[in-house]
Amino acid sequence: MRTVIFDLDGTLADTSGDLLAAANHCFRDMGLGDVLVPGQDAGIALRGGRMMLTRGLERAGAYDAATVDRYYPVLLEAYRAAIDHHSFLYPGAMEAVEDLRGLGYGVGICTNKPEALADLLLQRLGVRDVFAALIGADTLPVRKPDPEPLRAAARAAGGDPAACVLVGDSDTDRNTARAAGVPSILVTFGPSGADMAALEPEALLDRFEDLPQVVTRLIG
Repeated sequence: MRTVIFDLDGTLADTSGDLLAAANHCFRDMGLGDVLVPGQDAGIALRGGRMMLTRGLERAGAYDAATVDRYYPVLLEAYRAAIDHHSFLYPGAMEAVEDLRGLGYGVGICTNKPEALADLLLQRLGVRDVFAALIGADTLPVRKPDPEPLRAAARAAGGDPAACVLVGDSDTDRNTARAAGVPSILVTFGPSGADMAALEPEALLDRFEDLPQVVTRLIG
């Protein structure tokens, strides 16, 4: 079976609002107030919890690696407690996924979000059962851009890892697909969409309704 593997944050769903809220919870606890700005800092949010803490502390002139380490679990707990208050699926995302399934493709998720949090978010959004595979940052000993999480997602979705495509929104996704020797499709509607063309993926995606046609062109 040929498979289509999706990144989660910034690809299937805009999760930046809840991520930034969790980071600002930490900054308020430090006495710094709300350091990160919803919308403006969405790109930072989608680089993960440690990056949000790092960039926020740098902005406040208070960066310290030990503080990042100490607050990372606090951030994760705050995020878990309010994981779906502002997050939403991008328009057309699930319609495209269902179309792909109808065409016979296996579908799965490969994300650098911790697996339990990714699973919880997908459940809250009501779409967990649609995906045959979910590989998170801590599912395996390695994470993207190592190619093994992508290959594991393809296998778990019932497919051949050599016959998959990765849909993502970052250089991490581009590098993961390249390392695995498979095509990547990068979406242009996420926070870093304007930067995707420079990464030279096999395809750019402006809207989800075009995805089945693009996938068919790339992997048959």
